[in-house]
Amino acid sequence: MTPHNNAERSDIAKTVIMPGDPKRAKYIAENYLDNYTLVNDVRGILTYTGMYKGKHITVMASGMGMPSMAIYATELFKFYDVDKIIRVGTCGALKEGVKVNDLLLVKDAYTTSNFSHSLTGNLKNIEKSSLILNERIINSARILDLNIKEVRINTSDIFYREYIDKNIESENCSAVEMETFALLYIAKHFGKDATAILTVSDSLITGESLTSEQREKSLKNAITLALESL
Repeated sequence: MTPHNNAERSDIAKTVIMPGDPKRAKYIAENYLDNYTLVNDVRGILTYTGMYKGKHITVMASGMGMPSMAIYATELFKFYDVDKIIRVGTCGALKEGVKVNDLLLVKDAYTTSNFSHSLTGNLKNIEKSSLILNERIINSARILDLNIKEVRINTSDIFYREYIDKNIESENCSAVEMETFALLYIAKHFGKDATAILTVSDSLITGESLTSEQREKSLKNAITLALESL
């Protein structure tokens, strides 16, 4: 157990699906897992472990932002011996060619944050996803007939931004969100595998956004893709 997780070590599977929202973790458990059990509820970060087509899976919320993701990803990798984490979340489009409702697979994440320096003393602004997981996801998308784009995204500390940093434009970022760089950097630090499947929920270019009903339907594709890839 940790200060943020009251699950026993054996309660957490080697593979974790990680949405941001605790309610989404509950939704995934109730609609996709068999014989699931609530194994953690500290600070409302709902965590469930069950079976998906014979595979032992844990679904755990990350909360919002890199600090929150860093706590849970570190504890999962370091204290619970997790091998793989797939983040399933949303993002905002930064390019005209990226449309609301698109599925994006994170190839790598760029950040202007000093997160890496604060963690390890080494400043790094780009971190790559697991090639193994990304290959599985691309193959599963082909089988499921889902269109997914492998892209670079920007992980930001700011949600209500007033301008787009020129560095973000020059680094060719297709979308923006708030957690993935931390997940990928910590995974690399511990020698583990991680990636993210993101649904474009809004566009910073056009101002378009999904309704709550449309968002739920779109996230179903991302959830199914993540689970089938495992």
